[in-house]
Amino acid sequence: MSKTAEKPATIGQNLTLAALGVVYGDLGTSPLYAVHICFEDPSTVNEARVFGTLSLIAWALLLVVTIKYVIVLLRADNQGEGGIIALTALALRATAARHRVWILPMGLFGAALFYGDGVLTPAISVLSAVEGLKVATPLFEPYILPIALAFLIPLFMIQRFGTAKVGRFFGPIVGVWFTTIGLLGLIEIIQRPGILRALDPRYGLALLFAEPEHNSVLIGAVVLAVTGAEALYADMGHFGVAPIRRAWLRLVFPAVLLNYFGQGALMLADPATSANPFFQLAPSWAVVPLVGLAAIATVIASQAVITGAFSLTRQAVQLGYLPRLLVRHTSEHEIGQVYVPAVNTILMLAVAATVLSFRNSDALATAYGLAVTGTMGITTILAFVHFRRGAKWPLWGLVPLFGVFLVVDVVFLGVNLLKIPEGGWFPLVIGAGVFTVMATWIAGRRRLAEAAGTAPQIAPFIQTFGSDGPRRLPGTAIYMTARNDLAPPALLQEIRLGGALRERIVLMTVRTEDVPRIPDAERLVIQHLGGNVHAITVRHGFFEQPDISRALDLCRDAGMDFTLGETSFHIGRRKIIPVPRAGLAWPFMWLFVPLARMSLDATEFFHIPVDRVVEFGAQVEVPHQPPQPAAVA
Repeated sequence: MSKTAEKPATIGQNLTLAALGVVYGDLGTSPLYAVHICFEDPSTVNEARVFGTLSLIAWALLLVVTIKYVIVLLRADNQGEGGIIALTALALRATAARHRVWILPMGLFGAALFYGDGVLTPAISVLSAVEGLKVATPLFEPYILPIALAFLIPLFMIQRFGTAKVGRFFGPIVGVWFTTIGLLGLIEIIQRPGILRALDPRYGLALLFAEPEHNSVLIGAVVLAVTGAEALYADMGHFGVAPIRRAWLRLVFPAVLLNYFGQGALMLADPATSANPFFQLAPSWAVVPLVGLAAIATVIASQAVITGAFSLTRQAVQLGYLPRLLVRHTSEHEIGQVYVPAVNTILMLAVAATVLSFRNSDALATAYGLAVTGTMGITTILAFVHFRRGAKWPLWGLVPLFGVFLVVDVVFLGVNLLKIPEGGWFPLVIGAGVFTVMATWIAGRRRLAEAAGTAPQIAPFIQTFGSDGPRRLPGTAIYMTARNDLAPPALLQEIRLGGALRERIVLMTVRTEDVPRIPDAERLVIQHLGGNVHAITVRHGFFEQPDISRALDLCRDAGMDFTLGETSFHIGRRKIIPVPRAGLAWPFMWLFVPLARMSLDATEFFHIPVDRVVEFGAQVEVPHQPPQPAAVA
């Protein structure tokens, strides 16, 4: 076989191996803690509960992960990209304007819940792995928290270096992890093959009806077993559909299933192992090496969630759902390799505080799940909208299929809502906080746009550029503006202050579309408005970083040549002045003003040459509704 013929197969194998490390870290480390939380002590271990628990986990992995995500949702791609932001864009595109008022908030809340998962996943995964040291000897127990933090803090500190160099090692390490846990489970199953009868779904249903008082614990364990399923969809664009499916069906699914059933067989043989059945599967000499491997696997799983938070933040910034934040690309070849310093710092502090507050994985398990199940339910609804309205799937197949998905999601979410008093409030508060920031930023920007709408239209304004108009000087002035149909404030202020304009005037608007990427041939929309005034709209996708220098290169190809030494960029810096009249509610104005101040400078965000920038300050009055004084009786 020729090298040319071998190349696609080799690439596919490499992507499958890479997908193991990034996509399946969370799902692959769930066996550390998902089973043992169902058993309070050895006295609760019996055949009915063990068989029922394993049955519920097995069928959840089949229905939720395999059918819903691997088979169905990977078909909902936005030009090859997945994730809840991409899915929201698909649903918005497929529906009428009157329905978008609920689709966008729903999608944003699902995205906000992801950040709650981003805080809890590293904490519970690493804590669960380190707690395995107690199986080797109780002497390690006082040092569990310091050791966990010793793994977590450096993980966040090295994010600025990116994962481009170490990413190639993630897949092989996680491959070893899945092989190890699968073999440990298989050895126990061979000794007690009767445990395989738990594949019968009737055992799970019988347990739910026989012990309704324990349903919240049981279903909570099932939720823990399927956490990380959203990563399948979110990472579609990084690896493609085929490698993700191959990795799940050929290795991940069999390995985790074998391990879960091996833990069940072990507990039936020795109920005392229920305190930590995962590490009890290993012989005593292998516990410490297994703890080390588990710690590495959980760090990799945490890396995947952190990287997902960076990617989600970048998409939200590009679409205008969050203020402009510093986003650094850590790889010249992989667009998904990004680092957001502000998000990294917030996540590090939040994860450390979570570990110190909850102190063990059992306590974290009560908080874990609400964010995941909330995002899963929202994903199901948005996917139904897309498949029905956009992909035109027939209702006769869509309704029963998504009906099953939604019932499972509602049950999962309902059970996790019961855990709110015990810690489930924690990810909900994080999600609500992030959603409030997004909603406030969107509403505030809309108010700013309305305030800017009082500027004169550019077309009649150009007509004043006659013989009696402003003096024209050689060169090109590019005015960065949100709307190129209006005269930019910087242009108006320049006329008022100096009365002279450049010979060629360009109104440049950068617009983010609801698709991941825009081809270069469709990136520019150029309009010639007369009077040597031109409007250029630079379009990019929500997975792309705006680059004005690159846009100028494309302008040259379109017949508009720019000499950088004769071109200046004119940017307006706005100071928001809240004014007390009907408008944005005062709590949101109180939040919007600091958000606007922390927004990254346009020069850096758009990659504009710093030595060619001219800034003009302006005050913008934004109305807000002040708090009403309390009525006096």
